[in-house]
Amino acid sequence: MTSRLLMPYRTARPGPAPAVEPAGSTGPTPILDLAHPRVTALVTRVRRAADERGAVTDRALLRTAHGIVATTVRPVYSVEDLRRVSKTLRLGRGSCSQRMAVLEAVARSLGVPTRVRGLLVDGAFWYPRFPKLRRFVPEEVLLAWPEFLLDDVWVPFADLFARDTAPTDTATAVTATVAADNSATTETAPTPGGFTNAGPETLFEAVARTTVDWDAPAACAGSAPCDLSAHLRTDLGRFGSRDELFARHGQTLCLPARTLAEPVLGRWGAGATPARSRPAA
Repeated sequence: MTSRLLMPYRTARPGPAPAVEPAGSTGPTPILDLAHPRVTALVTRVRRAADERGAVTDRALLRTAHGIVATTVRPVYSVEDLRRVSKTLRLGRGSCSQRMAVLEAVARSLGVPTRVRGLLVDGAFWYPRFPKLRRFVPEEVLLAWPEFLLDDVWVPFADLFARDTAPTDTATAVTATVAADNSATTETAPTPGGFTNAGPETLFEAVARTTVDWDAPAACAGSAPCDLSAHLRTDLGRFGSRDELFARHGQTLCLPARTLAEPVLGRWGAGATPARSRPAA
């Protein structure tokens, strides 16, 4: 059983998708605070790491950025979707949504336009992570799923690592290690084994090793591990930024619930149980 008590009253209900999809942008927003020194430092690190391995395309730059974020921003269950990217970087931890926002900020700083697709996902999708707290899981979770304009085509977040974009001289999935500021960042092409939303792996990490799709395409429909369409309740359409999405539809939890939950969930590492979780230093 999921709960609606912790969710805000939504005055803006899902409606038909707009006739003209948003063009996206490379500009800053309150969440994507591109000019902050922490964001600019991350972009510099991404460029340096990409240059060292000869990654010159926008897609390769974003893959490099994804690897750096995955290894430097610890996954937690934070519920503050409006958190600025610079704060996520300062804390060194963030939810899937917050880490996706970091990647969007890097993309925009590199001149790659971004936008988001609003997805209302069934709260039961998160049951494996909260087996003893199901009654507190919200009925539906609002997810901002990023899209990036690469070569004049909008590429969903998960497709940054699609099989058909792997290096042509690679017959099987390979792992490339990127040295950046004395740390190893790993970029992995998709490999078999679907995302289960259980254990330490989150959606943010999963896209680098397996296909993730909310639309059940023919190659992925039914029982295929990449098909997450059964968990999608409502497609809210595309928005020019995650700021616009949350301004229209609100966050997943109401303000009192976020205020009470954030001090605990914001430090609770993905894959940990309450008994094993420890506050970050």
